[in-house]
Amino acid sequence: MGKRTDIHKVLIIGSGPIIIGQACEFDYSGTQACKALRALGYEIVLVNSNPATIMTDPDTADVTYIEPLNCERLEQIIAKERPDALLPNLGGQSALNLCAELANKGILDKYGVKVIGVQVDAIERGEDRNEFKKTMESLGIEMARSEVAYTVEDAVEIADRLGYPCVLRPAYTMGGTGGGIVYNIDELRTVVARGLQASPVNEVLVEESVIGWEELEYEVVRDSKGNMITICTIENIDPMGVHTGDSFCAAPMQTISEDVIKRLEEKSHRIVEAVQVVGGTNVQWAHDPVSDRDIIIEINPRTSRSSALASKATGFPIALISAMLASGLNLDEIPCGKHGTLDKYVAGGDYVVLKFARWAFEKFKGVKDELGTQMRAVGEVMSIGKTYKEAFQKAIRSLEQGCYGLGFVGDFHEQSKDELLRQISTPSSKRQFIMYEAFRKGATIDEVHERTKIKTYFLEQMLELVEEENRIITYANENPGKLLPADMLEQAKKDGFADRYLSMIMDIPEKDIREQRISLGITEAWEGVHVSSTEDSAYYYSTYNAPDHSTTTDAPKVMILGGGPNRIGQGIEFDYCCVHASIALRKLGFETIIVNCNPETVSTDYDTSDKLYFEPLTTEDVLSIYEKEKPLGVIAQFGGQTPLNLSAELKAAGVNILGTSPEIIDLAEDRDRFRAMMDELGIPMPESDMAVTVDDALAIAHRIGYPVMVRPSYVLGGRGMEVVYDDENLVSYMNAAVGVTPDRPILVDRFLNHALECEADAICDGEEAYIPAVMEHIELAGVHSGDSACVLPSVNISEEHLATIRDYTKRIAEAMHVRGLMNMQYAIENDVVYVLEANPRASRTVPLVSKICNIQMVPIATEVITMPLTGRPSPIPELKEKSYEYYGVKEAVLPFNMFPEVDPILGPEMRSTGEVLGLAKTFGEAFFKAQEATQTVLPKGGKVLISISNNDKPELPELAHALKEAGFDIYATEGSAKIIEGEGIAVETVKKLHEGRPNLVDLITNGEMDLVINTPRATSESAEDDSYIRKAAIKAHTPYFTTMAAAIASAKGIATVEASEDHGISSLQEIHARIK
Repeated sequence: MGKRTDIHKVLIIGSGPIIIGQACEFDYSGTQACKALRALGYEIVLVNSNPATIMTDPDTADVTYIEPLNCERLEQIIAKERPDALLPNLGGQSALNLCAELANKGILDKYGVKVIGVQVDAIERGEDRNEFKKTMESLGIEMARSEVAYTVEDAVEIADRLGYPCVLRPAYTMGGTGGGIVYNIDELRTVVARGLQASPVNEVLVEESVIGWEELEYEVVRDSKGNMITICTIENIDPMGVHTGDSFCAAPMQTISEDVIKRLEEKSHRIVEAVQVVGGTNVQWAHDPVSDRDIIIEINPRTSRSSALASKATGFPIALISAMLASGLNLDEIPCGKHGTLDKYVAGGDYVVLKFARWAFEKFKGVKDELGTQMRAVGEVMSIGKTYKEAFQKAIRSLEQGCYGLGFVGDFHEQSKDELLRQISTPSSKRQFIMYEAFRKGATIDEVHERTKIKTYFLEQMLELVEEENRIITYANENPGKLLPADMLEQAKKDGFADRYLSMIMDIPEKDIREQRISLGITEAWEGVHVSSTEDSAYYYSTYNAPDHSTTTDAPKVMILGGGPNRIGQGIEFDYCCVHASIALRKLGFETIIVNCNPETVSTDYDTSDKLYFEPLTTEDVLSIYEKEKPLGVIAQFGGQTPLNLSAELKAAGVNILGTSPEIIDLAEDRDRFRAMMDELGIPMPESDMAVTVDDALAIAHRIGYPVMVRPSYVLGGRGMEVVYDDENLVSYMNAAVGVTPDRPILVDRFLNHALECEADAICDGEEAYIPAVMEHIELAGVHSGDSACVLPSVNISEEHLATIRDYTKRIAEAMHVRGLMNMQYAIENDVVYVLEANPRASRTVPLVSKICNIQMVPIATEVITMPLTGRPSPIPELKEKSYEYYGVKEAVLPFNMFPEVDPILGPEMRSTGEVLGLAKTFGEAFFKAQEATQTVLPKGGKVLISISNNDKPELPELAHALKEAGFDIYATEGSAKIIEGEGIAVETVKKLHEGRPNLVDLITNGEMDLVINTPRATSESAEDDSYIRKAAIKAHTPYFTTMAAAIASAKGIATVEASEDHGISSLQEIHARIK
């Protein structure tokens, strides 16, 4: 058929901010779609609210809008740009839901926009639980017995008929949001109520439970002629009952019989044909290995998290091909070096791919580490090996949680067999490690299978690793200090044991093991994974079970170390930096090599670099590649903390680390040395000290004065940071802190109360520094910079203080000889600018600054970093200060809806999973749009409920006046109401929970409040827990603020938007054209 000629301009909707259930795999798929359609000659209009993405770069699409993802904004964009077509199936659930909404409201028909890829009725057939059921019945395909509930009472009746346990699935949601497994009527009532709120159409499917069955997935691609190919099969090693996003899985299927694979493939193809998707579809099955019954669970008529995994596991770029098929091309028209054309594609490859999730339970106090049908993972790793054991051990060390193998994690090895067996009955983030120790304590395959329902094949593989490890430990105990015999070492490496893990269990230096291994010729070999639709492109994985198939060139090369798995504190922003570094290095004439293990990212796309190694980011794995490829140097400053943690060891092993040296990075992390440097430069810092014992900490706190900020050294994302107000809380913090040693003490800083925080990103060449703009935090000191809303350029910082910040940044960069990027954090208190910290590396705000200020920070930094190799002059002196017409407000997106038991307050420990950006000509409107982009549409007037802590009372008059001007009726608890009345403002007093009924929870729950402002009490102020107010607001979907700064900003934002006539939208390219 060839590509369509009736369309010329295509609108692509992105997936918005990174949340649990929808991560950076959609940046990868959206970027691929733009690439494919532009190559075919189409003009692309892209809309997304997430600034930390490659897809929102001004050169990825022709026209880029960073706007909130809702119907009103999209209609504005459609009216202005007049696209011919909309491609919705590459922006996750967000884009699918928006497409259906635009169609149902008649907006697509009004402007003559055709939907390509997946049709609107196909979205309904795949997503609407009743429609999907009808489609399956017409095909004679069995589903779990189920009925749709629209109320809690419906659900109770249905569950009585189906029996307990049963599974609840809200319609049109992702990541299992609002769903779960329930075992009794009380649990059912709670979860259904949550699910009906989570579903945009207020539907929950109540389904019979198939917990313990095998969970199997097919990734199918179909074209408009009805040609279909199966890209990949995925076997979830965790059986039914754990969400696929949390499940440990293998591709291709490892234990499923050929008959079942073929039968389910044929059924999958029939379903995809019936739904009529053009592009990729993920089909999920449950199969009972006892009765051989199979039932369809669900389909995703779009690229999904599983399709990113399937793409990277097989080398088939599903999103790229889906976009080409949406344009009218067919599979038999797309050439492929291996198969001729893609319609003849057959999944091949004699290797095993494993996916292991990464969680963040430690960030959320009070959350049980348990896995169920609601997704909890914040990231994932993928490993490739020749054997299951090799891939398994690589996956574990890719997670970057200090585990280089499966044994001796936590204190599991000290527990009894019975204790361990009891724990594995419930799926958790640590279950694989607990099973390993249970086997070591003598548990049988049957005992473990009975409790986990994990297939015996996978358990046998694990038991063999335990037995092999025990033989190594026995040898080491009998021959202390001696290296392993060659045959034992070779077998251990074939089975995936890392040098560092062997070093730990044998108590021998890792260097000795590496030297012995190399002297015996036991080194990694590399195999390629062919990329479909290309002539001969491939990416590489290491193995000890095959000869080497990787050839190298003599071209000048630079290696970039990626960021590994997404996690809170280190996300897509660092991948953005790595991708830009690779593009910049190519332009500078270098061959680029990327090392990373995250399947969701653009950096692990085959054509981002000249050569991709899909490998764990450990010293051993990186050194092997370095020795193979012999690059001129390695860049470690773009991938977040991950590569920085390796850089000192790599340098000690002779690797040339380009840019800022590891010694400087250490100096910035070492509080004593950094403070000494600041004293020398005459730059003020808040008083602080380091404590190893409880007595140390108390002495420091008494000297400095409460409140104090306490935190461990060497962390990213504020792990373990707290503000402490008294001795009692300080003692309990110190007693709970783990791993505190004189080398890794606890830092105790004076907490700057009511200080304005700000930060500056700079590009430095060792002598000069350039700062595009200073970013002002909206939340005051005490909220982690990753969670604080912030505005660029700054609004409230005086010219004098801005000049001081620029001066300090330049002097610090010069003194530290920073080469590349640097991020500086400052606080302003009582007219003094204090330095909080220096980070001589890329920070999570780099994409934000690049987009708002139209400066390519990473390419310029890359040019600086490679100056010793290229001999080029520094680009820094040429950079000039600019003036900006637009404000950009970044707002963090927090996952509290996934953790209903957690108090949703902001603090010094980072807990956001992603971010959005609001762009406008005024700060007020930009703040309003940023809130709107987090799906918290601020009310324009209505009723506001105020209950604030004593600490915040001085700012209450300003807030009350701002709310009154924005047109709100004010309701407040007694203490707050008195102050508001004193300002001459009408206020209605409401009762707290313990003061009788109706109280403020009743008002929030009944939907009577349009906005809730509740600031948490300081620990020393009141024993009463007020978190119920914030939790009630989340449950009722009522916008809420927990800091005065954000509440005041929102009141001003609402007033600005109400007063403004101009609600026009501008593309990123138009905004950049106005920067002088």
